[in-house]
This record gives sequence, C-alpha cells and structure tokens, in this order.
Amino acid sequence: MGSVEFSLSRMIKEGFPGMEKNIERQTLLLRLDGDLDMKTAETLRQAIDNEIERRKVRTVILNLEKVQFIDSSGLGVILGRYKKLVPLGGKIKITNVPAHVFKIMELSGLPKIIDFYQTEAAAREEGRGAQ
Repeated sequence: MGSVEFSLSRMIKEGFPGMEKNIERQTLLLRLDGDLDMKTAETLRQAIDNEIERRKVRTVILNLEKVQFIDSSGLGVILGRYKKLVPLGGKIKITNVPAHVFKIMELSGLPKIIDFYQTEAAAREEGRGAQ
C-alpha cells in the first residue's frame, strides 16, 4: 500500500475551503475558515506536522478569525502541535480569535500555555529577532 502525503492544498479542498497558507523562514501562518472539529482536526494535524518535518517550521501562527466553531478535537490538535514544537525550540501562536471561540479555549486552559495575539502582525513581530 502506498503512502499518502497530506498537503495543505489537499486540506484546503477537503476541510477548510477558505484556508490560506504562508511560510516565511521557519514560520508557518495558517488562516483557517470554518469549523475546527472532529472532521477537520486530523487533517490539520497531519498537514502542520508535514510542514514541521519537511520544512523545519518552528513557529506556527494560527489565525482563527473565520473559525466558527471549535471542539475538543480542535483543541487537542492545537495542544498537540504545542507539545511537538516546544522540544524543538518552537512555539505556536494564536491570533484573531472570535470571542465565542476564545471562551471555549479559555475553559480548556489553553491561554495559560499558548500565546494569544490580537493581530497577525503582533504575533509575527514578537520573537522576530530570534530567527
């Protein structure tokens, strides 16, 4: 059986029709659009992991401005990427979170361990000198 490569372009078609990707240096920026739930979390996980392994991405910025819903699977994929990046000297940053999505994240305790920013620019600027 052949291996299947999960690409972000495939994920755009299957799970997040309006998602945009940008990689600059070792930073991956994803602008998600839609629900981050059981249906999309695994695909997102595999796509981010692929960029971490292939392109040596060390910072992942997730813009959640257009995310309408998040469940425990979505929270789990974010936390899992955090746990994968920290030992590599990396980090995950979250921006533009709608209030209703932030409430769910807050209940899970995510803001205590992951940095949240009002804008993409603020997330990009913080720590820029380190790369």
